[in-house]
Amino acid sequence: MAYAHPRVINLIPNGSQQLWTIDEGEARRRLIAADPDAVLAIDGSFALVEQREERVLLARSLDRPLRYFLAKATEGPVLIVAERIDEIAAELGRHGWQDQFHPSYTRMVPAHHVTTLRLVGCPDPNPQHLRFFDPPRGTLPADLDVIGRAYIEALYAELRAWLAVQDPSAPIGVSFSGGIDSGAVLLVLHALLLNEGQSGARLKAFTLSIDGKGDDLRQAREFLARTSLEMYGEAVDVAASALDPLSAVAIIEDYKPLDVECAAVNLALLAGIRERYPEWRLLVDGDGGDENLKDYPIEENSELTIRSVVNNRMLYQEGWGVDSIKHSLTYSGGFSRGCVRSFACARAHDFVGFSPYARPSVIAVAEAIPFAELTQGSHERLYALKGEVVARGMRAVLGLEMPIFPKRRFQHGAADAERLPALFPMSEARYRRHFEAMHLAMV
Repeated sequence: MAYAHPRVINLIPNGSQQLWTIDEGEARRRLIAADPDAVLAIDGSFALVEQREERVLLARSLDRPLRYFLAKATEGPVLIVAERIDEIAAELGRHGWQDQFHPSYTRMVPAHHVTTLRLVGCPDPNPQHLRFFDPPRGTLPADLDVIGRAYIEALYAELRAWLAVQDPSAPIGVSFSGGIDSGAVLLVLHALLLNEGQSGARLKAFTLSIDGKGDDLRQAREFLARTSLEMYGEAVDVAASALDPLSAVAIIEDYKPLDVECAAVNLALLAGIRERYPEWRLLVDGDGGDENLKDYPIEENSELTIRSVVNNRMLYQEGWGVDSIKHSLTYSGGFSRGCVRSFACARAHDFVGFSPYARPSVIAVAEAIPFAELTQGSHERLYALKGEVVARGMRAVLGLEMPIFPKRRFQHGAADAERLPALFPMSEARYRRHFEAMHLAMV
C-alpha cells in the first residue's frame, strides 16, 4: 500500500540544465510521456527529475551525474536527488536522518535510460530502466573514408549546435594536448567560427605543463605549428606541488586511480586558467573520444578481451550495462561513471564544460562502425583505427591534413614521465580509504 505523501527533495541547482532547443518543463514532460525518441531528442546537457504521485522519473545526459538516495521518514519514503554524494549526506543530516547514510547506498541514474522509481514504502521495488538511446551497431561499410566523413560530420554538427546557443562574445577555451580528440575539436571550432562570420580570436588552446615539462606541451606546439594556429596556444604551467590526488578524490567522489589522476591534473589546469582569467566560463574538451573509438589498451584490464570490447554495445560509454552483475549501482559504468572527472572539476572552478564526443549523434556513428570486421581480432588494428578515422574525416570534411600523434593519457603527458610515480604514489586502496573516511565522517 502506498504512503499518502511520497516526497522528492530535488537538489539539482536551478538553471543548471544546458538545454538548447526546449525549456526544462518540456523536457520533463517528455520523461512522463515515456517516448524514447522524444527523450533522445532533448538537445544539450541535462539531469532531469519529474514526479507523478508515487512515480518518480529521472534521466541524464552522458556528460553529467545524477544521483539519488531513498530515505525513510515517519510519514513515508523520501527520495533525495542530487549531483553529488556529499549533498545527499548533508541533506540527510539536516533532517536528522544521517544514521541512514552510507555512500554505497546512493545510486547513480545510468546514462541513456529513463529511470522510474515507485515510492510505495517498505520494501521499495527496484527501479525500472527504459533505454532511450539504442543506436544500431555495425551498419557502416568497412570503408574508412566513409566512416571518417560520417564521424567528423557528426562532430561538426554537434559543435555547431552548441556554438549557436552560446553568447557570441564569450571566449572559448579548449583543453588541448594536441592529441586526436582535442585536436579535432580545435580545428572544427576554428572552422565553425570562421564559417559563421565570427572571430577566431575567441579561441584559446590551453595546454597543461607541470614544472615546465611534459610531452603534451611539445606535442601541442607542433600540432599548432603544422596547422598554422600557433596564435591560439597558451601553456598553463603549474608546480608539481599543486597536484593533490586526495583533493581530487573529494571532488570527483571516486577512487579509481586513472580517474583520480586525470582529475588531479585537470584541476591543476582549471585552477591555472581561472587564476589568469577570472571571468572565463566556456571550456570544450575531447572527453569521450577514446571511448567512442575504443582507444584503450586492452592489456591493462584483465576483464577485457578484444572480442568483448568490439562486440558489447557502448561498453566504454556505459560499462557492462544495467542488467549486468558487473554494473555498479553506486556509480554506473564506463564513461557514464568517468564523466565526473570533467563535470565536477569544471563545476569546482565555475566553468561550463562541453564535449561533442559525449553527444548521441557522434556516439551513434561510432557504434555503426564495423569494428570486428575492420580489426579481425587484432589489437594493433584497433588502436590504429582512431587516427585513421579522424584524419580521413578531417580531410574529407574540412580539407585539412591533421597531425596524428600516439595516444597518451592526460596525466601522463602533462609532466615529465620519469616523475609520474612520485606525483601519484598512492594505490586504489589508499584512495578508497580516503573516500570512505571522508564520507563516513559526515555521519
